[in-house]
Amino acid sequence: MLIFSSRHRYFFYQGVTDMRKSFDGLSGLIRQNTEHNILSGDVFIFINRRSDRIKLLMWDVSGFALFYKRLEKGTFKNTVVSTDKTTVELTWSDLVMLLEGIEINQIKRRKRYRKKC
Repeated sequence: MLIFSSRHRYFFYQGVTDMRKSFDGLSGLIRQNTEHNILSGDVFIFINRRSDRIKLLMWDVSGFALFYKRLEKGTFKNTVVSTDKTTVELTWSDLVMLLEGIEINQIKRRKRYRKKC
């Protein structure tokens, strides 16, 4: 069962992704372009050029799991953070806002305690 929570780490892949890619193609993008361990259980987020489709890839105990969403109207705001890194780490709340169509860059966050790992 595919369940996302605040216990996962989320990485937004900043390159444009061909949505015809599936498990092997998406995991290959991570292996070739980042230092992340694809088998770590982290969730990797991919968006297509038109920003109307999103895929989330993660490794669970027995294999890869893939979540795919296509919008019928509107787009995902894919300019999360512009850095020179290939991936940007998001929080669980960032992911929820991204999926709901809320622009993350325009959110003002209140100070909260965060346990350092």
